[in-house]
Amino acid sequence: MPLMDHLGELRRRFTIIVVSLLVTAVVIYFATPTLIDIMLDPIRTALPEGQDLTVISVLGGFTIRFKVAVFFGAIVCLPIIVWEIMGFILPALREKERKWLVPTVAAMIALFFAGMIFCYVIIQRAAFEWLLAQSYDFANVIADAEDYLTIMMLLEIGFGVGFQMPLVIFYLSVLHVVPYKTFREQWRIIYVGLLTMVAMITPDGSPVTMLLMFAALVVLYEIALAIARQVIMARDGREALTWSRSEYEDHAFED
Repeated sequence: MPLMDHLGELRRRFTIIVVSLLVTAVVIYFATPTLIDIMLDPIRTALPEGQDLTVISVLGGFTIRFKVAVFFGAIVCLPIIVWEIMGFILPALREKERKWLVPTVAAMIALFFAGMIFCYVIIQRAAFEWLLAQSYDFANVIADAEDYLTIMMLLEIGFGVGFQMPLVIFYLSVLHVVPYKTFREQWRIIYVGLLTMVAMITPDGSPVTMLLMFAALVVLYEIALAIARQVIMARDGREALTWSRSEYEDHAFED
């Protein structure tokens, strides 16, 4: 299609995404008290003794409910968002490329939700207990609703994004952008890189959150490499584990 037609198509799909998100967020807004109650379940024991969440500004309640509504609206609309993005990209791809795109997108979504669930079940309570414990020796803590819920949502997003890492490692290895042998031999450097990445994407900056996320990513890294090894060996043979990108392209050209 001509450039302007592509831009028109992009605008149409972007409009569908925005309208769907806004409509969903408006509907969810009325259910936000229940959703906030569910969000607080993991950290109830970490709340200052005898306190409920506190709103300290006139606009606080509306702002909080709007943020939560948009957050859950984006989760509910994720299938629509993915469908519209794929609808824009798929016509430009070859048949072989399309076969990779669908499972890749499915894996991205699954890993994102896995990260959010891991954060909700394991991270939230440990992170808040440690963070709040830093104040108890010298100050009273007020359970500011906006502060608490914003940190919780950022943690969820951070872990969802962080859990995309094994997919990146898998493709770098399978496509021989970085040889599998390099990933295997340079694991110390890669672990340090993972720890640095974790420090950058964890919004609360607490060592508890960072260490738990680092441990999860190390496990996912090893799983991604194990799967990549099997794919490479099944497709190209054991010797391909040491191939560089240029060697991979040479063999693909010969085939």
